[in-house]
Amino acid sequence: MLITERNMEDANKKAIELIDSYLQGGCTPEECAIVEAVYKQYADQKSFKESDLNFTRIGEDSFLKISAAIDMQQRRPVRLWLRIAAAASILLFVSVSGYFIGHKNQGGQTIVDAKNDIAPGHSQATLTLANGQKIILTKGLNRNLTQGTTAIKINSGITYTVDLKDNAEAISYNTLSTANGEQSPYPLILPDGSKVWLNAQSSITFPTKFNGKERIVKITGEALFEVSHNAKQPFKVQTQKQTIEDIGTVFNVNAYSDEPATKTTLVAGKVKVNDMLLEPGQQTDGNHIKTVNTKRYTAWKSGDFYFEDDSIQTVMRQLSRWYNIEISYEGDIPTDGFNARISRSKNISAILHILENTKGVHFKIDGRRVTVIE
Repeated sequence: MLITERNMEDANKKAIELIDSYLQGGCTPEECAIVEAVYKQYADQKSFKESDLNFTRIGEDSFLKISAAIDMQQRRPVRLWLRIAAAASILLFVSVSGYFIGHKNQGGQTIVDAKNDIAPGHSQATLTLANGQKIILTKGLNRNLTQGTTAIKINSGITYTVDLKDNAEAISYNTLSTANGEQSPYPLILPDGSKVWLNAQSSITFPTKFNGKERIVKITGEALFEVSHNAKQPFKVQTQKQTIEDIGTVFNVNAYSDEPATKTTLVAGKVKVNDMLLEPGQQTDGNHIKTVNTKRYTAWKSGDFYFEDDSIQTVMRQLSRWYNIEISYEGDIPTDGFNARISRSKNISAILHILENTKGVHFKIDGRRVTVIE
């Protein structure tokens, strides 16, 4: 769409109205998602050029008010770098203005129809015991179980505690799993104290006690690990394509079968993947090592999508797991990369609106099928 001085002026006016409406609590969910997504995108960038700091006090105040509003809604701290606050507020204003310029299709309406909206996924998982018993895990569940000499306590975590006096008992295996549209509501705390979080459509199979020379678990899908290091009993994660050995660390493993490669991303400590040693901030596909922004690969645990020059296919695979939808394409598939950080708590219409604005791609919802349109 050709951007003229007139439509830029109209867009700026609407951007001011949107920001005012957001601060007063009058936004629709889709409008709130636009403001919050742009805010997060710039709040996460810790460095701006000095020339960006040419601002007015009004701009800085707007930025801080939006930050405070998000903080109140999410009940968690929002990190502010006051040095860049004003610059980010200006960028926020420009980005929101751009939404009103490029957001409409030729008919003047977005293709996404709110009546066909799809709610986001939720916190739930299934624990399958060695005897086949299945327990649905949700927030607020409080339950105590035993398997032989292993105690399982379920409340704010799934905690396994072993009677160390009894080493003769045969080892049994449990599986924690999530379906499409689910994320583990709390961490799995293994018998050694290691913690594991599961993303959607994922599973981890693990022993109820760690005997022998190694601690081995197997996963599908995506999981974030915080491992309790024990050099005398190495911790290993097995996927179809990788074996990851902990050397005292926090790391994310993405091993979905429909992704081009299995990716292990190291946040802290050290890991060895297929005999390659990773340092914090590095990622490997099992063959090569590269430096990455780790926040991009762990944002799901905090409740966000984080797209960084990702293809539309990569974006839609993530959406399909969280919203439990099927994806199809019409026309030429866009080749541009998408960049955005968006809350996973939004209905899918809000996510698709933002993607439409980012690259001009359009979408159509039919039941649980979302079609990407050229």
